[in-house]
Amino acid sequence: MIKEIIVVEGKDDISAVKRAVDAEIIATSGLGLTQKTIDLIKTASANRGVIILTDPDFPGKKIRNIVSSQVKNCKHAFIPRNKANKNGNIGVENATPDVIREALANARAEVTDGRTEFKSDDMIYYELVGNDNASKRRAKLGDMIGIGYCSAKQFVKRLNNYGIIRDELETAITEINDEEIGV
Repeated sequence: MIKEIIVVEGKDDISAVKRAVDAEIIATSGLGLTQKTIDLIKTASANRGVIILTDPDFPGKKIRNIVSSQVKNCKHAFIPRNKANKNGNIGVENATPDVIREALANARAEVTDGRTEFKSDDMIYYELVGNDNASKRRAKLGDMIGIGYCSAKQFVKRLNNYGIIRDELETAITEINDEEIGV
């Protein structure tokens, strides 16, 4: 049983998560998120903690941002787009139980202390911006370290806000580099 309450978008997501883990779940009704639901999530966060697990698409990111801006101490779990895709339909409901369990196991708390270990220069140094493969490298890296895919600017923010340490980033970058050269 997972201690925290998992926040998902809808009924199909609830079914998928329940197939993967024993947990209590709150659905936001997609972008139909109400103040009543936010208040319920706030109570859950205060009593047991919450893990936000939304679809790896624009509406999912928007819901995640709305909830995390109003509810403190949320953990964030991310499912890679390619592991949540079924016939072009992207969503948590399309992920396998193993993928959902992995995402929840890698959930990260957001740090709010203004951490600035990573800067835009790091994105250039690690080839995560400014070249033809940058987007693919960010996607792969985001999946590996459990912070999901996003733009370069958002990626720096997530590296800092989710407490990623440089050694963790460099280990994953080395693995990506080795894959690219066929080691």
